[in-house]
Amino acid sequence: MVSYSSWNGRKMHANHDLITGYLKGTLRFKGFVISDWEGIDRITSPPDANYSYSVQAAINAGIDMVMVPYHHVEFIDDLATLVKKNVIPMSRIDDAVRRILRVKFTMGLFENPLADLSLVDQLGNQAHRDLAREAVRKSLVLLKNGKSDDKPLLPLEKKASKILVAGSHANNLGFQCGGWTILWQGLSGNDITYGTTILSAIKTAVDPKTEVVYSENPDAKFVSSNGFSYAIVVVGEFPYAELAGDSSDLTISDPGPSVITNVCGSIKCVVIVISGRPLVLQPYISQMDALVAAWLPGTEGQGVADVLFGDYGFTGKLSRTWFKTVEQLPMNVGDPHYDPLFPFGFGLETKATMSRLSSAGVVRKVISSYIVVFVICINLFFTGI
Repeated sequence: MVSYSSWNGRKMHANHDLITGYLKGTLRFKGFVISDWEGIDRITSPPDANYSYSVQAAINAGIDMVMVPYHHVEFIDDLATLVKKNVIPMSRIDDAVRRILRVKFTMGLFENPLADLSLVDQLGNQAHRDLAREAVRKSLVLLKNGKSDDKPLLPLEKKASKILVAGSHANNLGFQCGGWTILWQGLSGNDITYGTTILSAIKTAVDPKTEVVYSENPDAKFVSSNGFSYAIVVVGEFPYAELAGDSSDLTISDPGPSVITNVCGSIKCVVIVISGRPLVLQPYISQMDALVAAWLPGTEGQGVADVLFGDYGFTGKLSRTWFKTVEQLPMNVGDPHYDPLFPFGFGLETKATMSRLSSAGVVRKVISSYIVVFVICINLFFTGI
């Protein structure tokens, strides 16, 4: 699928050099190229200013199938007219049809045009959710752990007497999932699908005697006067997809910044950022004791708790550079002005705590040790040493 983006000022939907020249020619791509939703309309500015030209530019660029959600009659009429006038050569139509048919034949769609529903009851089963949970904990990136290297905050103490969980994203499954989750632009709330919020995961992970207090947007007085052992702040950006996510400032959504200030300025805190991309963090870094980039963990919030409390260690690394200010952008590794907040590939690591190992790993190690000692004693006995 071709994107809405431009390259060197040329809309990708009209870029013959990349679609036909490079993809189909140099890379010898044998599949077919499809447009994005109303993608050819955006070849002109404003969109749909000259639809006939957009059809001509897109098809001649090498697009084989066009996603036309509303104006299909106009598209068919314009395409037929352009072919009859040889503005779009018949060879281009033959190429598109050949590519589409090749893929359909390869997939067996003419023999079996409908989906096989025999495994539909397996979707979202526990094995799938366990794998998703594992993906969550392995993708989390620990960006800061302690205000000094010798005093890490993570892993958190499970047996703390009273902890605070704050932030708009702590108890919102829709925010964890982001855009393109059942609905195009995503949704706020916990009824979008089945899953576990980060707040619920925290309550499950801590000791039964630990009091967990949730306040979405607490003030500083509330935070400092309630005897909390520490706080977990979960903030980020609201769901979006495609153009709706365009941002010139890339800031944490309100009231996230004030929550960080009110909570982390009063007690020890770890901040978890839910986002689909790096956001502005530099103004708040010094207030935080620990910082985790959780991206969009989806339905399995328990994967976040797994590493927060040390059942598993942090292992994730940044897949892109985290900037200090938006004025630095674009910025990539190797640029002369490369001065990131966190560089590409950065990520602190922690080890799983003994509390988890003792339930399985340590027991196995102890048993193995006893077996080794027993075997040595037997050998010594029979050898007379």
